[in-house]
Formats: sequence, structure tokens, C-alpha cells
Amino acid sequence: MLKPLADRVVIKMLEGEETTKSGIILAGAAQEKPQIAKVLEVGPGVEVDGKAVKMLVKKGDKVVVNKYAGTEIKYEGEELIIVKQGDILAIVE
Repeated sequence: MLKPLADRVVIKMLEGEETTKSGIILAGAAQEKPQIAKVLEVGPGVEVDGKAVKMLVKKGDKVVVNKYAGTEIKYEGEELIIVKQGDILAIVE
């Protein structure tokens, strides 16, 4: 598995729904880019001005991420994204 450095997090986007609540089927291009992801790995954190910045997410969390954040990579056949912790907007509970 990839081990991210500093305050970076490896995530995998969760699939978006293909139908609306009213039952309309959306074509692939009409679907919004999903913004909820699962955290696969978390970096050790980073120091800023001599103070440790705590990692607030952990492996297994579901998170909401900034729509255009991160670097997309393909690793062992999976499409993953590496983002900075600051690009994570919320933890889904």
C-alpha cells in the first residue's frame, strides 16, 4: 500500500448514485463528480513553525473532499487520490 508523507492522505472516491431520488437515471456525463471518499492511508503529520499539526482523519473514515483537490494516481489497478489534509472538508459520521 502507498504510505503518504507529511499531512497527505490517500483516498478512494466512493461511487456516486446513478439515479436521482425521483428515479431518473443519469447518464455518466450528467452525474456530478462524487465528493465523498474513503480514507485508505494517512501520513504521519507535519510540523509548522516548530509545532506538530495533528492528523484529524484516520484510516477507514468517510470524508468529504474539495471537488478538484489532490493528485489522481492509478496504483495496483485502483484509481486513488492523494490529498493534503486541508483539502478534506468534513468527516462523515
